[in-house]
Amino acid sequence: MKVLTQAAIRQYQDDGYYAPIRVMPRQEADALRGELETFEAGAGAMAGKLRHKSHLLFTWLNDLIRHPRILDAVEDVIGPNILCWGSSFFIKEPRNPAFVSWHQDSTYWGLDPADVVTAWVALSDSTPENGAMRVIPASHKLDQVPHRDTFSPENLLSRGQEVMVEVDEHQAQMLPLSAGEMSLHHVRLIHGSDPNPSPYRRIGFAIRYIPTTVRQIAGTHDHATLVRGIDTYGHFEPEERPDADMSDRAVAFHAAVTGAHAKILMRETGKEMRV
Repeated sequence: MKVLTQAAIRQYQDDGYYAPIRVMPRQEADALRGELETFEAGAGAMAGKLRHKSHLLFTWLNDLIRHPRILDAVEDVIGPNILCWGSSFFIKEPRNPAFVSWHQDSTYWGLDPADVVTAWVALSDSTPENGAMRVIPASHKLDQVPHRDTFSPENLLSRGQEVMVEVDEHQAQMLPLSAGEMSLHHVRLIHGSDPNPSPYRRIGFAIRYIPTTVRQIAGTHDHATLVRGIDTYGHFEPEERPDADMSDRAVAFHAAVTGAHAKILMRETGKEMRV
């Protein structure tokens, strides 16, 4: 055990999630938020393809996916040999209808086995008032459930996917986080979040971690970053660190990687990743 207690690990195994986990001081989270908002002030919102695999575009996010405190907690649940398979910003602007429908992350990712954990890192406070994540405890034990694609413009998911099973919202647990805290949740856990009617931004950065034993079975090739331990399997092509924020080389590599990634996520829809 590096960060989580035995009781915390048991809750993750039994309920499919654990929170909150303090991974950095608020001042450090504020500094990361400052990096984000400085970029947005010059280039516009962190949206569309920019919000996916953003660690390939920005040095400070490439550092974040390697944050020792985050990896220590992740190691407690998936072991010492760790790949970062993906990352995504989930930003809800003030008084905005954007939401995340009830879903399982595993639906279109093509990863096998389903030994995948998301570290959802709060760069702002995430509260009931601004649309914090909600989860259905123990729903990760359901295996994969059917989903329908809605492509709703307000839905922050790539296909607007939502579960096709009845969700008892009375069972839902809210996961409020302060800036600098994170939650961990299993790839099969049913979760979602409501719109943000408050006057405050909700900024989360979701980092998807897998042990090196996991394979991609829905695409011909995929990429990941080894962030801890060793990879003796080689199931994923290695990713490049950005040499500078939004450099020409980083932008080109990000485009190639996310293009292949989008083919996996959007397969059989006839659509491209939404921008």
